[in-house]
Amino acid sequence: MDMNYQIPRILISSHKGGAGKTLFTVGLIALLKDQGLKVSAFKKGPDYIDAGWLSRVSGVPCRNLDLFLFGEEENLYSFFLGSRNKDIAIIEGNRGLFDGMDEHGSCSTAKLAKLLKAPIILVLDCTKVTRSLAALVKGFLEFEQGVEIKGVILNKIARPRHQKVITKAIETYTDAKVIGAVPKLKKLPPERHLGLVTSCEYKEWEFLEELKEHIKNSVNLEEVLKIAKSAVPIKILKKVEFEVKKRNEFRIGVFKDEAFQFYYPENLEVLEVLGAEIMWINSINTKRLPEVDGLYLGGGFPEVKGEELAENRDLAKDVKDAVLSGMPVYAECGGFMYLGKEVRWRGHNYPMTGVLPIIFEVKKRPQGHGYIIAKVKKENPYFKVGSIIKGHEFHYSKPLSIDENKEMEYIFELEKGFGIDGKRDGILYKNLFASYTHIHIFSVKCWAENFVRKIEEFKSKKT
Repeated sequence: MDMNYQIPRILISSHKGGAGKTLFTVGLIALLKDQGLKVSAFKKGPDYIDAGWLSRVSGVPCRNLDLFLFGEEENLYSFFLGSRNKDIAIIEGNRGLFDGMDEHGSCSTAKLAKLLKAPIILVLDCTKVTRSLAALVKGFLEFEQGVEIKGVILNKIARPRHQKVITKAIETYTDAKVIGAVPKLKKLPPERHLGLVTSCEYKEWEFLEELKEHIKNSVNLEEVLKIAKSAVPIKILKKVEFEVKKRNEFRIGVFKDEAFQFYYPENLEVLEVLGAEIMWINSINTKRLPEVDGLYLGGGFPEVKGEELAENRDLAKDVKDAVLSGMPVYAECGGFMYLGKEVRWRGHNYPMTGVLPIIFEVKKRPQGHGYIIAKVKKENPYFKVGSIIKGHEFHYSKPLSIDENKEMEYIFELEKGFGIDGKRDGILYKNLFASYTHIHIFSVKCWAENFVRKIEEFKSKKT
């Protein structure tokens, strides 16, 4: 594939994390949809929670763009996949605009904006500050060539005079244009662990109407659309190729509910391309494991639904029996915890499946948070020995105790990240692979094909 591609687009960024990018982006997408536009949403970096909110409000899967996990060509192709046949693309950055892996800002939101040739709208947290924001904006405009900041949104405005002073200061001392302001809102989703609660858990959506009303009344949406339409064409260079098989040759059970919901859309799409029928399983309400040939247990917050998971003993037993029978199972983070003996959180002990002899404890502070670089040290069905795996981890839990089992092997030796114990991650037990490391198919292209191959072997032995 080699084509020039054009779609109106904007990237929402800020001077820091926690400034209100996600809520503004959610409200903006909702308003654009109300106007009849087909909106595609993207999240920069390995963030499932924000991506979940953007997916829910846009009505289409939000894709993650990440210059650390995979290359520029794959990022461009992912952007193409997610935005084709849409009217506008909204990309939410992470952290501050220039924050990256090092002092040079490698893999930053600014670098992604330049790759996508996306004009930027900067959301500023205006809490307890006025004229100083003009100095900040001036620095942002001059800091890095090729970064096109086209507008500023003032967030968490206290009162009209507050807004007036900041607006006049920014427009007097810089060339930036303030295109809107949002006041401090009272009805907001609560935060937990790594940010907002997950979108599938939150039931009270009155805040969205309030948010939309404020944005509609105080943000120049015509200017936002004008900025988006100013984006120039980009060249899509590469298609990620996989051998397409006959559809629905086998079934993969995927946990999807309030306890488990962290999956990259591309991971599931490629499994389908390779012949899988995805069977969604609610780990709380489904009482028995349906007829499947493999299992994919993604991340989430099993501790939050610990009581319900612990009470669903029949499903837990079926999952354990499936692992013991040799069924290929791939589990990440929350799914890894579900396969242990027990999860301990806030004074409660929740029995899990007992597949792995591990007791997990959820701590108050993150135990692993960020990118992982792992070297594959031992033979396994899913990754080639000696290969380097790039992934990420976001977990407050850690193993409190592990009863070493001769049948369990640690597959990953970590060069970066914490994993299970700061040195290792990735446990292989029979055909189960469980780890804290989340992977993206564009970064670890062998994973889906190897997972499918193992599932086909398992299915052929059953018949």
